[in-house]
Amino acid sequence: MVVIVMKKYLFPVIISLLLGTAMAYFLISGYDKADTIAVSKNAQTIYYVQRGVYSSKENMQNNMADFENYIYNVEDNMYYTYIGISTNKKNAEKIKGYYKEKGYDTYIKEKVTDNGNFITVLGQYDELLAKTDDGNTINTICNQVLAKYEELVSNEY
Repeated sequence: MVVIVMKKYLFPVIISLLLGTAMAYFLISGYDKADTIAVSKNAQTIYYVQRGVYSSKENMQNNMADFENYIYNVEDNMYYTYIGISTNKKNAEKIKGYYKEKGYDTYIKEKVTDNGNFITVLGQYDELLAKTDDGNTINTICNQVLAKYEELVSNEY
């Protein structure tokens, strides 16, 4: 009698386990592809002016030799380089335009940060950047911002 009861429930139990495993797999794999959102009330969108993407550190360093300051981030074994940062999209466009005049193609990337100290400093530089169209001033501001980024943000990681 026990054998009959086990046979009666064995098939539904196996099906339930298989369905549960499949649903868990799809649910968990969806998190890998999901965009991240800021959970801090101090988080703010920052606009990064990206210069390029390189497959090796040596290649990146050779191609970025023209720049006094730049920062980079490694994602998926690729080196993403940035030559400007702003809290204001218009200022990011201004930086992009400055480098376009110099003959460099750039892209604007949005990222979120919650580093309050860096956001405060960046806001002060953004005020200066908004008031100028002089190339030398734009270059100086970009270099100062990148130096502050390395000082205030890079040390966190």
